[in-house]
Amino acid sequence: MEVAAPAPKHKVKKQINLFYCAECEELALKVAASSDAIQLQSINWRNFPDGFPNLFINNAHDIRGQHVAFLASFSSPAVIFEQISVIFALPKLFIASFTLVLPFFPTGSFERVEEEGDVATAFTLARVLSMIPKSRGGPTSVVIYDIHALQERFYFGDDVLPCFETGIPLLLQRLRQLPDAENITIAFPDDGAWKRFHKLLVNFPMVVCAKVREGDKRIVRIKEGNPEGRHVVIVDDLVQSGGTLRECQKVLAAHGAAKVSAYVTHAVFPNQSYERFMTANSAGPGDQFAYFWITDSCPQTVKAISRHSPFEVLSLAGSIADALQI
Repeated sequence: MEVAAPAPKHKVKKQINLFYCAECEELALKVAASSDAIQLQSINWRNFPDGFPNLFINNAHDIRGQHVAFLASFSSPAVIFEQISVIFALPKLFIASFTLVLPFFPTGSFERVEEEGDVATAFTLARVLSMIPKSRGGPTSVVIYDIHALQERFYFGDDVLPCFETGIPLLLQRLRQLPDAENITIAFPDDGAWKRFHKLLVNFPMVVCAKVREGDKRIVRIKEGNPEGRHVVIVDDLVQSGGTLRECQKVLAAHGAAKVSAYVTHAVFPNQSYERFMTANSAGPGDQFAYFWITDSCPQTVKAISRHSPFEVLSLAGSIADALQI
């Protein structure tokens, strides 16, 4: 008598109660829409007359014994304190586990002390997050996308579990959809970006740029690779003023690139510096980016530029939903 083989077991998804800051409401809705295992919860974000937070976590009793996550955006020092207050309160509500999703770690590029007196605020923020109380299930998981330097994982203490994710799979998916997908070359604006991302993009020809000093100026040059006739996509973790990306675009176009596009996970763009990249503000076809892909890790930027060419938003929502199941 033959015995039927047991049916393969399907992993049961954790049911997640997802809280979020006010800035992340749109992203939180997308995360919840991408998974039937995620239920949105809410917080009353209020202030006392003196300006300090007056916060209330709704359904605090109902989430006991449940898996809980919080979607944060530390877009400015002004909003960090109120979110930290909630982040420190949630694990104490007798929950089964706690995950903090902080798509953009904002002080990541301030990780070095180059002279006595410099303050490495990346280390400061990591220490603050390392003090998040344990839940009944143990240490908090901290999900961060494309942190500026991978060695920053060692800034976190043993009482949290940093989980570093990347937005590069979203870029790869989008590149496969392009009509000239077979003609893509990846460019890096400096050696740091190459070290950070080249192993995730090994199937593409590559160009590496570098800044060199000429007199009193630092000028972008091509260090290796050939962009001639190619659709070149510049890849980096973040953009601030965008000066380096602009200089890379000019150099690549001057060396015969057919098109130049860009991808950054974190579109910070302080002081509306994104305006210099808008197609409407370009000097002509040779000055334009074909595409400028960003993620929604910086919600305020997305709200400002998502409808303007050449920008296109690749949402982290599905990736965040998957990360919450780790």
